[in-house]
Amino acid sequence: MTAAPAPESLWPARLAILSVLGLNLLLGEHLTAGPNWLLPAVEVLMLLPLSVLRGRQRRHLHLHGQLNLALSRVTRPLALGLTGLLHLANLMSLGLLVGDLLGGSGATGRALLADALNLWVTNVLVFSLWYWELDRGGALRRTHPGTFPDFLFPQAGTAGLAPAGWRPEYVDYLFVAFTNAAAFSPTDTLPLTRRAKLLMTFQAVTSMLTVVLVASRAVNILR
Repeated sequence: MTAAPAPESLWPARLAILSVLGLNLLLGEHLTAGPNWLLPAVEVLMLLPLSVLRGRQRRHLHLHGQLNLALSRVTRPLALGLTGLLHLANLMSLGLLVGDLLGGSGATGRALLADALNLWVTNVLVFSLWYWELDRGGALRRTHPGTFPDFLFPQAGTAGLAPAGWRPEYVDYLFVAFTNAAAFSPTDTLPLTRRAKLLMTFQAVTSMLTVVLVASRAVNILR
């Protein structure tokens, strides 16, 4: 009898969250609501218990082959709330940056390019977390069948492209988020559900606004 594969490692997503926090700290306070350390501090206070509880949940799943539903009722809303807060902070910073531009900001071209790149990368990381967290109920639920997928990956839809039992992990969702932000459309992975399509649309619009409006303005200043 073949042993069940170990649940997906949670560390790549944790590192993505820490990267977003670091990018938030690099923003000037003119692009944040209050001190630039305030929201990252709140997010760290949410991340610490989430990491501990998710770690316990993963160990329980690995040992017993089923989720601890009591832990799921705590970790699920906490994870979605943390991702939502990261996303809200990014949208607020983008809105403030666009407001500065429309108001005739005196920032240099290099500063605008740095801020635009910061927000674009943050956009990619935040949406990778959304996709990773929502597809089939999240990383730990994806080990068990029974829920419809939000995304169709080539390895899952075509036999012979991956080993039996292949499942997407965080890096796969990071690639989806990056290509959607860069090309403004899905590439090899197709959104299947309405929420996945809406999320990808919103990400593409946000990325387009950042690249077209902010970056083009910065390039004009550099000339």
